[in-house]
Amino acid sequence: MTEITVAALQLAFSADMDANIAHVSDLVREAAGKGAQVILPPELFEGEYFCRVEDEGLFANAKPVGVHKAVLAMQDLAKELGVYIPTSFFEADGPHHYNSLAMIGPDGGVMGVYRKSHIPDGPGYEEKFYFRPGNTGFKVWPGPDATTLGVGVCWDQWYPETARALMLMGAEVLFYPTAIGSEPHDTSLDTARLWRRAMVGHAVSNVVPVVAANRIGVEHGQTFYGTSFITDERGDILAELGREETGVITATLDLDRVKRHRAAFGFFRDRRPDLYGRLVQDI
Repeated sequence: MTEITVAALQLAFSADMDANIAHVSDLVREAAGKGAQVILPPELFEGEYFCRVEDEGLFANAKPVGVHKAVLAMQDLAKELGVYIPTSFFEADGPHHYNSLAMIGPDGGVMGVYRKSHIPDGPGYEEKFYFRPGNTGFKVWPGPDATTLGVGVCWDQWYPETARALMLMGAEVLFYPTAIGSEPHDTSLDTARLWRRAMVGHAVSNVVPVVAANRIGVEHGQTFYGTSFITDERGDILAELGREETGVITATLDLDRVKRHRAAFGFFRDRRPDLYGRLVQDI
């Protein structure tokens, strides 16, 4: 039997990077103490979600992967605890800036970097001002016990194409670090249930467990709604947090069972790629 234990973290953040890293580190330790082997913090946990405004001064906060304080801290922690930590960060690469994720392995090394593919742009989420669309393509990573982990970042989580591409690359669990909350253009719009349904849909349509980690708290009038969760391959919620809870959720996944269920459903057997050309035509 191939089992892995996964965790998602949920917490609020401030403008103090060191304090944010320390808080995340505390929760990573808690998750590892509960047996978690892959531990997912929220998106851009280095600070407040800065994309609510367009401010050219904030580009100074972007750093290369090899010197970014959040990445370095998670590397030390992953090595100490022997865990995997998908680490979201604001990356600078020469003149370019990306919303990136460093996959950190249990030896503390960076296994590689994924750059967010889908970049949103709207009131309160003006990411196109800051981030170039990712140029890495989707990526999967070797995980514990010869498993394969797929990771998308926030806006990627809304796209069935992301999930399906990761699955076709061999992913056995999907992870989505997130920063999402209230919509400044429409205060009556609450996307929390839509956000969850989209990812539960990926779980069902791909017969795969999904782990989603969001932030909480109010930042300059923008309220992040948490509700982080872990779902199994049937779309049933295994663990979840509320809108204001700080904490850790974990679940142990039987990936041999998941593989049997996936084969039995036949979704991948019955695919018709010969009919899908329209999906890649930008017309």
